[in-house]
Amino acid sequence: MNALSALFSRGGLNQSSQLKFLAGPVLILMILSMMVLPLPPFLLDMLFTFNIALSIMVLLVSMFTTKPLEFAAFPAVLLFSTLLRLSLNVASTRVVLLEGHNGGDAAGKVIEAFAEFLVGGNFAVGLVVFVILVVINFMVITKGAGRIAEVGARFTLDAMPGKQMAIDADLNAGLIDEKFARERRKEIAQEAEFFGSMDGASKFVRGDAVAGILIMVINIVGGLVVGVAQHGMSVGDAAHTYTLLTIGDGLVGQIPALIISTAAGVTVSRVNTEQDVGQQLLGQLFNNPRVLYLAAGVIGLLGIIPGMPNIVFLLFTAMLGGLGWYLNKKKQEAASVEETQPVPAATTDSHEASWDDVQLVDPLGLEVGHRLIPLVDQNQDGELLKRIKSLRKKFAQEVGFLPPVVHIRDNLSLQPQQYRIALNGVLIGEGEAWPGQYLAIDPGQAMGNLEGRVTKDPAFGLPATWIDANQRDQAQMQGFTVVDASTVVATHLNHLLGEHASEMMGRSETQKLLDRLSKESPNLVEEVVPKLISLTTLTRILQQLLSEDVSIRDMRTIIDTLADHGGHTTDAMELTAAVRLALGRAITQQYFPGQEPAEVISLDVDLEKMLMQALNNGGALEPGLADTLIQQAETAVQRQEERGLPAVLVVQHGVRSLLSRFLRRRLPRLVVLSQAEIPEERQIRVTAIIGSQS
Repeated sequence: MNALSALFSRGGLNQSSQLKFLAGPVLILMILSMMVLPLPPFLLDMLFTFNIALSIMVLLVSMFTTKPLEFAAFPAVLLFSTLLRLSLNVASTRVVLLEGHNGGDAAGKVIEAFAEFLVGGNFAVGLVVFVILVVINFMVITKGAGRIAEVGARFTLDAMPGKQMAIDADLNAGLIDEKFARERRKEIAQEAEFFGSMDGASKFVRGDAVAGILIMVINIVGGLVVGVAQHGMSVGDAAHTYTLLTIGDGLVGQIPALIISTAAGVTVSRVNTEQDVGQQLLGQLFNNPRVLYLAAGVIGLLGIIPGMPNIVFLLFTAMLGGLGWYLNKKKQEAASVEETQPVPAATTDSHEASWDDVQLVDPLGLEVGHRLIPLVDQNQDGELLKRIKSLRKKFAQEVGFLPPVVHIRDNLSLQPQQYRIALNGVLIGEGEAWPGQYLAIDPGQAMGNLEGRVTKDPAFGLPATWIDANQRDQAQMQGFTVVDASTVVATHLNHLLGEHASEMMGRSETQKLLDRLSKESPNLVEEVVPKLISLTTLTRILQQLLSEDVSIRDMRTIIDTLADHGGHTTDAMELTAAVRLALGRAITQQYFPGQEPAEVISLDVDLEKMLMQALNNGGALEPGLADTLIQQAETAVQRQEERGLPAVLVVQHGVRSLLSRFLRRRLPRLVVLSQAEIPEERQIRVTAIIGSQS
């Protein structure tokens, strides 16, 4: 005992944890001991009562959970309760056969009560009731629950890749952090394990039902043998006594088994919502007055037929009709309240115009139709508001500056499900989002078609379909990436922020970055700005970097580089090229993480010479050369994307700026890097050559 206490103290377990730690082993030992040790009738009564109470508790817990994983211990509970019933059957069989000749209460009051009260002391009636309960449990509830668990496990496993892709998409878009992504992946894995365990555990219940029938037959035959051969009873008395006790024993075990099987069916057959089973039933069965009116009409017609139980049918007609009238009245009152909302009266005060009447344009605005208002309403805990906050934070961490606050307002001129995104008052993106539905996006490997509203993903233009919530698992199983309405808007906004990052970078943002850096390196900032370069020039350099998707997080390196070159030139383009060289390792890592060889596109040597000549002559390209360059670059980009590689073109440092400006307008997916920007130790593997005649 001291050793066990020392073990607990070393493990850091308190008294409550010790009890939980011992609960499983103690329960197993008790169940096994009941199969071997004789139990007195009183103790049997206690255990039978505990078994009934346990089954009722399990059923209530399954009714009040909203998701299957909230009762993740159910497969283990199913196993333990089945073993407990079988152990009680063995223990009660021993008592019935040993003491059954002494009377009905020899095996305990519980068995006697079930044998006498529930079936009226008639063993034929009890036998029929017992067989019916077993058939219901075995053929209907357990079989159905097992099938649902089997199909649920299969669909959950098939849908795991799609769910994982959806988590990765949310993580990459900045809608969730790494911790929350790990939790969602863990939940998906647990869900698959749960349905798999339920599929296996349901076999125990089916075996329990079969064992109940066999145990009953064996007990009746054994009781006849014991009563006639050992205690000298007549065949009739032995059959009546032992059969009645066996029936009571069977009923006291099968009723909890039926309750547990029902709990298993409730757990695996629920649909994941924020409501428990009772709320779902009441909210969906008794929600439509027309259904209640029609049901009342049918019952009323049956109630007026001669020979039918008119009073009962007409009573239910009145109840259903009254409930329908009450629900209809509540809906009309709610609609009238919305229609009679007071409209603010127009002001008649004709005061002089002032500068307060001038409204500045929002740097970043989001306008939504009235159906999207709940997504952005703080009082309704709008999901989109949380995503936008996370999105701005992730953007600041990755890009290097804080984007403007997104000013959200409703616009009644828009379609109810439409939204618009504006930058400095200019529209930069729009789309549709349907609350309550999901957008199933085809990333290129999805199979089959879905029923719904065909559209395109507003962020990337991929083919997509708006589907109902009940199609979500099917879509994920077919390989679609499924996201909700708020995720669609947030992903679109995140994509537009990346595209227009340079336009959001102004002098005020530059000054805030300098203020942030001056807290750590005040002398460095004072030496460069405004002594060597002006705030305006620095802003243009940062804008040029952002326009080419280069992060400006490393402001210390940027200012250090400008300190080295700012005394020789003030041209923003030349200084940007110098900064890119300094940030070369980070730029390369952005497109080629790890240490594997960088597989890139290159230029033909003769073409590079022609481009250098064009650059020396003012930077103008001949039309024929320009068309050939664009066509071959587009072909090379397509090949890279088909192989899953980044579309990166590596050229000589002198022509990088010219090619980047020329190709970015026509092929925004293509990134142009300078050979000097790639670290010397990094290996380069050329996969395509633009300008080659082969």
